[in-house]
Amino acid sequence: MVPAVLTTFLFSLSVLFASRSSRLLGPMQANVARLLLAMVLLGIWAHGWGGGLGGAGLPWFLLSGCIGFGLGDVALFGALTRIGPRLSILLTQCLAAPIAGVAEYLLLGTHPSAVEICFGVVILTGVALALAPDSHWEGDTTTFRAGVFFGIGSAMGQALGAVLSRRGNAAAVLAGSAVDGATAAYQRITAGVLTTLLLWGLWTLLGRARETRHPAAVWKRAWPVVTGNALSGPTLGVACFQWALLTSPSARVLPIVATSPLVTMALVWMTEGIRPSRRAIVGGVLAVAGAAGMAWVQARSR
Repeated sequence: MVPAVLTTFLFSLSVLFASRSSRLLGPMQANVARLLLAMVLLGIWAHGWGGGLGGAGLPWFLLSGCIGFGLGDVALFGALTRIGPRLSILLTQCLAAPIAGVAEYLLLGTHPSAVEICFGVVILTGVALALAPDSHWEGDTTTFRAGVFFGIGSAMGQALGAVLSRRGNAAAVLAGSAVDGATAAYQRITAGVLTTLLLWGLWTLLGRARETRHPAAVWKRAWPVVTGNALSGPTLGVACFQWALLTSPSARVLPIVATSPLVTMALVWMTEGIRPSRRAIVGGVLAVAGAAGMAWVQARSR
């Protein structure tokens, strides 16, 4: 139970660090900085004690990283700067479960059960309630809609990345070359960094990039939160998640981790003084309950 609780807290903390770093540096620079740092840390493990960039599952892990760490995280940072950490993590974590169910049905032929469909309806109902802007919301409708769009994209990236990672694990096991969680994360994040840099370069060439060069003083202020984001998310957060799955059944771990949007909601309230509306709280609780229930059902069926 302790590793699962640590994972939940670290994932929630990661979103707060990501939100603050994106406000200081801009979404793309903040994302690239934390991905590069996490890649270095994971690479030290993977090339020192893990499988490096090898194994039968490598193509699937690379594709998973392109979609999850690449497209998904770009979308997450786009959502953070528009609708904030609370709604961004709610969309990402809760919508990922039903999207993954649909993806597994299309890619792996896994049919969702009637119970999973019911939990999916609960999730969507809760998200719909929580998406209503709070009284403190001062942005325009266009910004809010764009943030929701990016949040859904983040959920799709996380869901598809997870499904493709499962294919990678299955391929590695079938070939007798199973890799540890940190090595798989390193292979995924390597592809994610390359995808993010490619997108950044493309947007720059098209004149769509709004990132500006920051002086050393700004980077000096930003590095602590960038480091916190890299450590709490793809390094320590993922490590604790793998630790939790090694010591406890996934049917116990996944529902606990699914509560991270509620922890994020509480952390935002404590650190930034942004109190969610009653409707947002009810919607968040409902969506998290549906996500936890779906995670429990899916874990029990594996």
